[in-house]
Amino acid sequence: MAYSLPPPPPPPPSLPLHNHFTRRSLLLLSTTTTTTTTLSLPSTPPPTPTVTDRVFMDFSLCPNNFLPDRPDSLSPICSDSTLLGRVVLGLFGNLVPLTVSNFKSVCLGSNATSSSYKNTLVHKVFPGQYLLAGRQGRPDKGEVRPPRDLPRNTETVDAKAFALTHSRPGVVSLSLSENDDDDDIKLDPEYRNVEFLITTGPGPCPQLDNKNIVFGTVLEGLDVITAIASIPTYQPSERIRQFNDLAEFFGDGRAQNARNIWNRPLTTVYISDCGELKVTKPSLTPSLP
Repeated sequence: MAYSLPPPPPPPPSLPLHNHFTRRSLLLLSTTTTTTTTLSLPSTPPPTPTVTDRVFMDFSLCPNNFLPDRPDSLSPICSDSTLLGRVVLGLFGNLVPLTVSNFKSVCLGSNATSSSYKNTLVHKVFPGQYLLAGRQGRPDKGEVRPPRDLPRNTETVDAKAFALTHSRPGVVSLSLSENDDDDDIKLDPEYRNVEFLITTGPGPCPQLDNKNIVFGTVLEGLDVITAIASIPTYQPSERIRQFNDLAEFFGDGRAQNARNIWNRPLTTVYISDCGELKVTKPSLTPSLP
């Protein structure tokens, strides 16, 4: 006996459009719209640096890397040093005024109170990249002790202060990611970072970008920086590096102490003098090398 199937039930009435939106869907829609709008905006051009201040640093060499204990910080690093040359730095006070002010304060600091870069070491050189100077510690060992009244540098947490890049030789920046001050010094509530680096070339150092504050450039004496970069440094063997990594893995504090001598120049390089050069009229743009 044949029979016919009943007709299908009518579809449910369509809900208004607004009922299909949940809080989650609205949030996702808002996020997508915001992201699309942000990506479509043109990128902000980097700020134009202005050389507002000039300082000089004289670099000298000792005949070897043996540094006997000095009776005080007023004594030279070595008695038979050779002047390598003078470097003139242009500082970008219009972009990072606090970083520039602190750097100048240490350049002009009193050698009698060990608060100056004078008679302090270039303690590391990374061939083809940059040199490090201004490490804090014992003045009789060629390290820096910043002035007690040095202001706290709030620009280290300001994203705008990291706008400039390490795009060429002779870039001067406050060492943050590469800072190797001892941990016990960094834990001091009065700690002020004054360690700086200068790129030596020949190429850029993009690994330093967005991690260190560029605040100046070499205006004169880039050949001196190149000469420092050519000095041989201590490079541990691969076996020593492996043992050091293993010691660090097991929490041996001596691993960090051992790394302090890596990339140290085999000939002692130090800042034999430093000071300010007065600028009568700030230049509109620096004469970059």
